[in-house]
Amino acid sequence: MMYGPQQPPFNPSYPPRQPPPAFAPPPVVIDVGRDAKVKALIGGSVAGAIGLISIFSAFTGQTTGGSGSAVVVLILGLVFLLIGLLPIIAWRKISRPRRLVFDGFGVRWDDPQGRPWAVPWNELSGVGISRTQQRRVKLADYLIRRTMVRLDLFPADHGFRARHPDMEPLWEFHTVKNGYRLPLGSNPKYIPVIEHAMRQYRPAVYLGIRDEGFMVGLV
Repeated sequence: MMYGPQQPPFNPSYPPRQPPPAFAPPPVVIDVGRDAKVKALIGGSVAGAIGLISIFSAFTGQTTGGSGSAVVVLILGLVFLLIGLLPIIAWRKISRPRRLVFDGFGVRWDDPQGRPWAVPWNELSGVGISRTQQRRVKLADYLIRRTMVRLDLFPADHGFRARHPDMEPLWEFHTVKNGYRLPLGSNPKYIPVIEHAMRQYRPAVYLGIRDEGFMVGLV
């Protein structure tokens, strides 16, 4: 699905400030920080275990193909071990609390130790989900497939950027045009949650899902 028009003609009196409904449904919350910690621990543990096994095999002569093969296995083991240590090295950044919240007011990013922001619904002309269907990482015989999920926000008027300087790092991030992109990581379970929130609060501005094809690489 392709996004529709992203930005209506400028109206200096837009947007009118309106309070949220008196009986709004409960907020929809995505705990991005908690999920990132769990995935980092699991991924680091798996990579670290592979690295240790490879290093042990190289030093104990359990590889085939002679000394050259042992050196290759040893190097791969060190690479995986380093990957396994990355969550420990970057734990402070990975473990900080981060939540994406949809409620009667609008959309907000709760990130007390980073860059929090909040946007009311009446300042948005469109909200969409973009994703890469697969992201492949191949090291030796290991293949990892991931779906990268991003939330795209499109302002309703030209004064939006001046009112929200805290969101500037997200402006036209990656390939989005005339809008903001919030990367949410590689958890495809976020997609139905975001869809539910948009249909619950502002179905008229929901743009649906945009597939951006495949990305292949080591990052």
